[in-house]
Amino acid sequence: MRTYFKNNHSGLVVSEQWEQNSWISIENPTESERQYLLEELQIPESFYNDIEDIDERPRIEVENGWYLIILRIPYKNTDLKLPFTTVPLGVVFKDDIFVSICFYETEMLHDFVFYTQRKNVTIKNNFDLVLKLLLSSSVWFLKYLKQVNQRIKLAEDNLEKSIKNEELQTLLRLEKCLVYFITSIKGNNVLFERIKNLRTEHFDMDLIEDVDIELKQAQEMSKIYSDILSGMMDAYASVISNNLNVVMKRLTSISIILMIPTVIASLYGMNVPNSLENNPNGLWIVVIISAVLSITGVLLFKKKNFF
Repeated sequence: MRTYFKNNHSGLVVSEQWEQNSWISIENPTESERQYLLEELQIPESFYNDIEDIDERPRIEVENGWYLIILRIPYKNTDLKLPFTTVPLGVVFKDDIFVSICFYETEMLHDFVFYTQRKNVTIKNNFDLVLKLLLSSSVWFLKYLKQVNQRIKLAEDNLEKSIKNEELQTLLRLEKCLVYFITSIKGNNVLFERIKNLRTEHFDMDLIEDVDIELKQAQEMSKIYSDILSGMMDAYASVISNNLNVVMKRLTSISIILMIPTVIASLYGMNVPNSLENNPNGLWIVVIISAVLSITGVLLFKKKNFF
């Protein structure tokens, strides 16, 4: 999907066609949009291929006057096995051409446009827009981290009532999401430091400070949640294992208690002479002996806290 945005005093607004110094936003590019980028705008094909790679790391590159800046942005996945992940957002610009390419449709880009309209944000230059996108990605990392934390609390409540592995698997999936977040935020932070060191553009120092603060906060929060989740998983794994041991101990105790009358009945049930074969009360004697020994065994196990 291709969208043109032009910059004015009320923020970014949609334009029906390309204008000078406008932003071309492309999400889920089709083959025709690929040809438009490579043939009409003449963007280096290597840049396009790098952005398409889902595992591409944040970086900045220059080729024939074209700038390529790749940053990682958070993405809410429809796959329940990995509810949150990160995807590359590629920014390519040269002179008055500015293009952003993402092979996924994300909430962040749409929200960023609405934010510029609500706050009447104006874009000064290409690097200014890149820094604002980097700031928006950090904000969305924090938003998704709050949702991850809510899911952790829900799984924690379920773990307190269960000895099954489903809740632990849920925590494992969330821990994987946090690993993606931490890695991507670190990469964005390295990219941000490289952009700051450029001397070809004059940056807004307030914007630089805002991006730095949000990146550090996102990095710290994701690490805190990851550490808490790791400790929680270790603790609850031990709790589940202990609960299972308690159940097995009780079942073993019950089996031993039931074995006592079984052994006695087996001994007196064999077709060999014994002291009770002619006794009319032999059955009750065997029953009483079995009951006494069984009750004694129950009391002993109770004393040893096996029940």
